[in-house]
Amino acid sequence: MKTATLILAVCLAVPALGRANGLFDHLPALGRPKPAAAPATQTGALAARISQAIDERRYVDAGTLLDQAVVADVKAPELTVLRGELLLARGRFAEALDVFRSVATEPAQKARALEGEGLAFSLLGRSADALASLTAATALDKTAWRAWNGLGREYDLRGDWARAKSAYASAMAAPGANLAIVLNNRGYSQLLQHKNDLASADFVAALDRDPTLNAARTNLRITLAMEGAYERASVVGVGDDRAAVLNNVGLTAAMRGDYLEADRLLNQAMAAKGQFYGRASENLQLSRDLASRADAAPRVTNAAR
Repeated sequence: MKTATLILAVCLAVPALGRANGLFDHLPALGRPKPAAAPATQTGALAARISQAIDERRYVDAGTLLDQAVVADVKAPELTVLRGELLLARGRFAEALDVFRSVATEPAQKARALEGEGLAFSLLGRSADALASLTAATALDKTAWRAWNGLGREYDLRGDWARAKSAYASAMAAPGANLAIVLNNRGYSQLLQHKNDLASADFVAALDRDPTLNAARTNLRITLAMEGAYERASVVGVGDDRAAVLNNVGLTAAMRGDYLEADRLLNQAMAAKGQFYGRASENLQLSRDLASRADAAPRVTNAAR
């Protein structure tokens, strides 16, 4: 695991890691549904092409196909849902929300529209609305794995570990689920609960299924850093962003109270960036502020009586 999240304040306690995730170079893994095999209709074939383009991050191609459908006056709720999916993928969450709401009354698309609506709410930070929409989506479609996955993330934000565990289990049991993404998010849930061994196992399993899942690799590094294994956590491979890796490990060190290590790692992150790195700069200031507070805190001693 706004990985699940996940977004706002940072504290020294490990559970705050979820709310601090906006300071990490990491986003929650939400995933997308798999298109139906061998579509029987022309519209279904077009929807499959658009869905594949979104999955492959060919967003311009997906947008072009959707625009061509509009010009050809092809009106199909499933294409409207895919427009919402494209907007979500592009980070235009408020626009996606409006699109999903426009088809939420279509019986054949209602569950998927509610799922998209709930994910958009979640990414907009509207947690209560997200919980309501995602719950409604799973009530209509028990196989809506992304909705279950999103619910797990929302329950993690609330510290409701039992419901989060159940939601991730439902996501993993759903046919067509992207197990790598669900394993990553379940692992993040374990990390928030200080269950580092279980978290590591889930992240490794996620990477076994999908070696390209950067969120799982990021989370595995954070887990190693939470154990103080900063050098192992900082190892980069081909294609890794060294600056982002060092930022994540440095912030984790600060959250553990290892302020000297945090200072070293975050300075390395800024040097590796080769230009101004706002996120690492903010994290360095945060670490130094926390260190100053720790130094100023009264010391408790065992005075002789």
